[in-house]
Amino acid sequence: MPDLPARFAAIILAFAPLFRYRTWRHAEVLLVGAILAPGKRTVTSILRITGLSREAHFVNYHRVLSRARWSGREAARLLLCLLIHAFAPTGPIILGLDDTIERRRGRRIKAKGIYRDPVRSSDAHFVKASGLRWISLMLLAPIPWAARTWALPFLTALAPSERYCRERGHRHKKLTDWARQLVLQVRRWLPARELILVADMGFAALELLAALSRQNVICITRLRLDAALYEPAPPRQPGTCGRPRTKGARLPTLSDVLTRTSTRWQRVTVPGWYGEGDRLIEFCSATAVWRHGGMPVVPIRWVLLRDPLGRFSPQALLCTNPRQAPLQIIRWFILRWQVEVTFQEARAHLGVETQRQWSDRAVARTTPCLFGLFSIVTLLAAQLNQRTRTAVLIDSWYRKSHPTFADALATVRRQIWRETGLFTSRHRHKTPKPSRALQQCLVYALCHAA
Repeated sequence: MPDLPARFAAIILAFAPLFRYRTWRHAEVLLVGAILAPGKRTVTSILRITGLSREAHFVNYHRVLSRARWSGREAARLLLCLLIHAFAPTGPIILGLDDTIERRRGRRIKAKGIYRDPVRSSDAHFVKASGLRWISLMLLAPIPWAARTWALPFLTALAPSERYCRERGHRHKKLTDWARQLVLQVRRWLPARELILVADMGFAALELLAALSRQNVICITRLRLDAALYEPAPPRQPGTCGRPRTKGARLPTLSDVLTRTSTRWQRVTVPGWYGEGDRLIEFCSATAVWRHGGMPVVPIRWVLLRDPLGRFSPQALLCTNPRQAPLQIIRWFILRWQVEVTFQEARAHLGVETQRQWSDRAVARTTPCLFGLFSIVTLLAAQLNQRTRTAVLIDSWYRKSHPTFADALATVRRQIWRETGLFTSRHRHKTPKPSRALQQCLVYALCHAA
C-alpha cells in the first residue's frame, strides 16, 4: 500500500477510533485505495491499485463493509467536525439537503424501488428510474482556493422503497421523515450553532418546517405559487370562548401577486446564479402565515422572483424566519445548486453507481462512504500548500481560472504517489527507482482507467 503523506495523516487517522485495530488496517487501505483507484470503486480494484492483488485474505477487506461493526453515524459526526473546523469555524452553518437515485440492478439488492427521475423528468415529461434512493445532507461552505462554495456531503441515508418496508413489516418513512431525522441529528451535534437548511420544493412540507422551526433551524425552500397564505392571527380578546385562532384574513396567492400591476418589484443583480455568473432579477417579498387544514401553522417570509428578460419562469421561495432579509434568502437558496454539482462530481470521479456489493449492510454503507470521500478529498487538498493546491490543468484549448474537484482529486493523488517514490530525482543516487509493486500499480492505473 502507498505510504500515507504526513500532512494527510491527521485527517485520515481521525477515523481510526471507529474501528478495531485489525479492521482499521483494512479500512485504511480501502480509504486510500478509493482515492487512487480509477474507474470502478470495487474492493478488487482498490486492492489492485494498492499493490494487494495477490493478497490471500482479500475477503477481510470485503468484510469491512459487510460484517465489521462500526458506526456510520459517528463517522458522519467526525467528518462534520473536521469540515466545520476547516471551512466554517464561525458564522451560521448552511446545510444543503436533497435526494438522488443510484441506478443499481440485481435481485439481491432488496431496497431498490422505482422512482421519478428528477434529472431526466420535466413538468411535461415523466421518466421513471429503478434503483436505490439516497438522501444526503451536505455542508455548503466557501472553499477559499476554489473561489466558490462547494457542497460537502457528510451524512447520507438510504430511503428504502415502500415495498421493501412492507415486506419486512417496517413502517415506511417518507423523504420528509428522513430529512427531519437527519437535520435534528445535526442539531444535537451542534446545539450552539445557527443552522440554515436549504432544500428544494420536495421538502416544502408544513410538518417538516414546523418540526425544524421548533428546534431553531431556519429552513429555505421553494413555495408553490398557489399556496394558501394568511395574515397572522389577531390578538385574542379577554373572555373569548373557544380555541384560539391560528390565522387571520386570507391573502392573495402568489400567482395573483405576480399578475397584479400594483406589485412593487425591486431589481437587483445576484452573483453566482446557479453557476452561470451574475444574473439580473426582480423580486418582491412580504410575511405571511402558511396554513393547510390539519397541518401545523408556519410563519414565513415569501420571496417572489422573476426574470425581466424572461429566461426562467417565475418562482417563489420561503423562509421560516420572517425577519430575514429577502436578498439574503435569495443568496442562500442559490447555493443549493452546488448539491447537484456534488452528485454529478461523485458519479464522474468517485465511482458512485460502479460498486458491486450485494449484502444489505454493504449496500447501505458503500454509497455514503463514497459521498463522504468527496469531503475527505477536499479536506486533504486543503492541507497542501498554496502553490500545490491551486494547480489546475491548463491546455492550449481549455483554461480554467480556478481549480475544480477533478483538480483537487488529481493533486491529492499526486501527493500520495510522490510519497511512494514515484517522482524520482534527476540524480540517480538520491532517490531509488520505483519498486516492482509500485510499477504494477501504475500500470493498472494507466491501462484500466476506463
